[in-house]
Amino acid sequence: MLDFTYLKYLSKGHDKKQILHDLMLAYGQDVWNFAFSLTGQRNLADDIRQDVFVKAFHKLETFRGDSSPKTWLLSITRHVAFDYRKSMFLRKVCLVEYITEKTTSQSAEKEYFKNCLIKDTWQVVLSLPVKLREVMVLYIHHQLSIEEIGELLDISESAVKVRIHRARKKVNTICNERNGGICEEV
Repeated sequence: MLDFTYLKYLSKGHDKKQILHDLMLAYGQDVWNFAFSLTGQRNLADDIRQDVFVKAFHKLETFRGDSSPKTWLLSITRHVAFDYRKSMFLRKVCLVEYITEKTTSQSAEKEYFKNCLIKDTWQVVLSLPVKLREVMVLYIHHQLSIEEIGELLDISESAVKVRIHRARKKVNTICNERNGGICEEV
């Protein structure tokens, strides 16, 4: 992973195109995944990712380093996604895709069942209300800390913990109902 600590000290002499390129390489997929988790649609996630990096390009000099570049970009992603949701007819999200995790080598049967379980669990996570869904995606998939999530969502750390607890409880309840007590623990 690239070290972006120099972003705190940017001046007009830096190559913004190269910095943007590096940010896109390092965090482009994370931005897309988060946008997808908020919208549930590939084409919107593509558009949002593009808008996020255009905004980041224009605002590079305003990055103060109070958070990591990843957290900064995910914050922009959240705002852009919510702007899309406000401005478009997007009121109901049809979740047809999911985020997968890389698995280690196992027997084909075990791997198949584990993938099915992960897919089912992520589908449940992506069906949660936005407030619960976004904390789960940021915490589990993007592996942000409670503090970083609180900063990104502009809520207290205790509110983040409460949302994570409620989301986990809801996911586990739904998974248990669907799978007869078998689900991937979140």
